[in-house]
Amino acid sequence: MKGFLFVSMIATATMAQNVVDVHSHIITADFMTALKNEGRQMDEGFPLPDYDVENHLRWMDEAGVGMSVLTLAAPQPQSRALSLNIEGEDCGEKTVIRLCNETAARIKRKHPERFLFCAALPLPDVSKAIEEARYALDVLKADGIKLATNVQGQYLGAPELDTLFAFLNERKAVVILHPHRPEPVNRQVMQQTPLAMQEYLAETTRAVANMISRNVLARYPQVKVVVPHCGAYLPLAIPRMKSLTPVMQAGKMVGEIDYEANLAALYYDLAGAHSPEVIRMMLTITTPDHLLYGSDYPYVAPQVLTQGLVRMRQYLSSESDLAPFREMILCKNAQWLFGQTKEKPSVVSRTADGMLCRLAEIEVHPQYLKDYLAAAAEIQAASLAEEPGVLCLFPTQTKEDSTQIRILEIYASQQAYQHHIQTSHFKKYKQGTLHMVKHLKLQDLQPLMPETFNAIFKR
Repeated sequence: MKGFLFVSMIATATMAQNVVDVHSHIITADFMTALKNEGRQMDEGFPLPDYDVENHLRWMDEAGVGMSVLTLAAPQPQSRALSLNIEGEDCGEKTVIRLCNETAARIKRKHPERFLFCAALPLPDVSKAIEEARYALDVLKADGIKLATNVQGQYLGAPELDTLFAFLNERKAVVILHPHRPEPVNRQVMQQTPLAMQEYLAETTRAVANMISRNVLARYPQVKVVVPHCGAYLPLAIPRMKSLTPVMQAGKMVGEIDYEANLAALYYDLAGAHSPEVIRMMLTITTPDHLLYGSDYPYVAPQVLTQGLVRMRQYLSSESDLAPFREMILCKNAQWLFGQTKEKPSVVSRTADGMLCRLAEIEVHPQYLKDYLAAAAEIQAASLAEEPGVLCLFPTQTKEDSTQIRILEIYASQQAYQHHIQTSHFKKYKQGTLHMVKHLKLQDLQPLMPETFNAIFKR
């Protein structure tokens, strides 16, 4: 019976070969040789699995994964030059990083419909990292860049990495993050609890928090960053960071932090312990169009990965609040992020009982009234034209006082609202009208007869 169930699961999975896996690793022979020469095979606390592209393709076919994004596994190899690759072919003097990137590029060229790759960089040398990023993007046709949370203690968010992010911003690069062993660290911290069980989550959270606190992603808004392992601890850390920011600012420990702009740049893969509950928790800090499927191949047994994907398909179909986002999470979000399609997925859950209704009560400084009305008209037009989840955005003035503005806002869902406040047109409106608004009060409204919603908007 168990065998029959598993065969049925495989059959179900193979019905749709459209899943995009944004979290899979390539482990090359050059990489393994370099780690062996450096005595670092166990740097991450566990042996690295074998990797073979044909086995990878076999699992993808069985599980129903159409395309995988390859990134180099941890740990980060040293930037030592090699004169020969593992097969003995003379390749000149190239770093291990370059050899690994070229191997990934060859796999992509051989299987262009099945693989993308994000190139590794020879950090902590920032100038060489920029040089490698340029070569990888321009010559090897990399689809993005892989960055470790830290390399030899150089953490993401560090000021010396600003020039690298400036380059990646110019190239509108997709960056896939992956946790590495924290450095420096007392090894006893990971003595009882292995690195992958806990510290990887802390390490990811640490790196992203560093970038947010220095507004790295807000200052370089064209960079899109994929956070691994269901967002690590960020759903818990972000609210805490926000609540403590005023205290930290009073002590001059941090400056102004644009949380909306920073969070808008973050995408999240679901590798690891995904579940409906975990996805709902992640939706407290992001929107469904920023969630992506990830497997963590080859670190998990293929059969386990296949079962996990079947389970994800099932709950993304059966859970009513998540079902509208099934195809977005499994493929469409990643296809748009990596330029496989120009159509950006739409965040719409049009259920009347789940919609968000709000009345914005605004008082405008008289001298800015004309400018404010123009800004209100602009965001109304952009929101209704570009966001299906914005059902109503209707500015009005009171007859007694024209500076008293009332805006009726209706969103298809909380997720649609969260998406709305991360759009460029909303941010332009918010920043451009801050000095115009004397007073703002947001009144959440409770629909008394939600069943009449569709009838009203059909009239």
